[in-house]
Amino acid sequence: MITNLRLQNFRSYADETFEFSPGVNIVVGPNASGKTNLLEAILVLARGASYRAKDSELVAFDKPWARLDSLVDDNDTRIVKLVNNPAPGKLYELSGKVYKRLTLAHNLPTVLFEPNNLQLLHGSPDQRRNYLDDLLEQQVANYGAARRNYRRILAQRNALLKRTKKPSNEELFPWNLRLSEFGAHIARHRAELTASMNERLGDKYRELATHATATELRYNSQFELEQYETQMLKKLESNLALDALRGFTTAGPHREDFQVTFDGHEATETASRGETRTLVLALKIIELELLEQTRGIQPLLLLDDVFSELDGARRHALTDHLKSYQTFITTTDADIVSKNFTETATIIPVGGS
Repeated sequence: MITNLRLQNFRSYADETFEFSPGVNIVVGPNASGKTNLLEAILVLARGASYRAKDSELVAFDKPWARLDSLVDDNDTRIVKLVNNPAPGKLYELSGKVYKRLTLAHNLPTVLFEPNNLQLLHGSPDQRRNYLDDLLEQQVANYGAARRNYRRILAQRNALLKRTKKPSNEELFPWNLRLSEFGAHIARHRAELTASMNERLGDKYRELATHATATELRYNSQFELEQYETQMLKKLESNLALDALRGFTTAGPHREDFQVTFDGHEATETASRGETRTLVLALKIIELELLEQTRGIQPLLLLDDVFSELDGARRHALTDHLKSYQTFITTTDADIVSKNFTETATIIPVGGS
């Protein structure tokens, strides 16, 4: 639980402090007033990075640094320092100890629900891959490192494909081998996560929907999970001519996706607007449950201007599930949000910037 937060030179905030309640906090203000910036600061404080910008973009214009100071669980200090000049950098200070990177143990588990999430089904496969990977980074130790290593090696292999007229498998073998090892690690965890989410999805969707629909969430792997390293390595070698022609790597978890079906039909083809919103809402509630189960602490819940995107029934369903969590909701109309809570919610007004 975050008790308070001071923002200095962060986005639109020069120097401002906010006090938070352990329950529902409603951040209200007109458009471009800094609501999302405040939510973004909470996410940076909890997980070390923004969901929409690079670190350098978080520092207020023409300022050399930004800083976030907070009190967590009433007694632990948590500070994030962002520097643009003289050189880019970021440091974390947790209860007096300084770190350059937040490990899984240092992260505060967080579930973010923002308008772009509503495009999860109909958006790009990359959006769905990032959705799984971002959640896995909050659950699995060293998953973030494996993800970064895979991206680095993939970029190196692609550069070799573009730079070398006729690359050989002998030249590419070190990259192929490491790519297959990290790829298998990523694919197996993604498949395990989607299977776990699928076990809960049917019941959760039925709770939220106004009609019964059989739902299924399935990860589409290019290779058998038990033989992923071997099969991916062989595919990288057999695809060499195609990869060299295209200038990029055509096999691996960076080309995989997950699929949702409603009553046996592909959801991207048959799901209505309401069904899509219900599905995404169900997934967000499942995220809360899985993070609490795997991490042993209650996650923070951040809702960035999504209440207006949900109808009355779905708003009510959402409020029923967030009673146990410290929640931050941004809105331009506090009445739309606050009337859904029987218990008192804390209103946090933010002004123009």
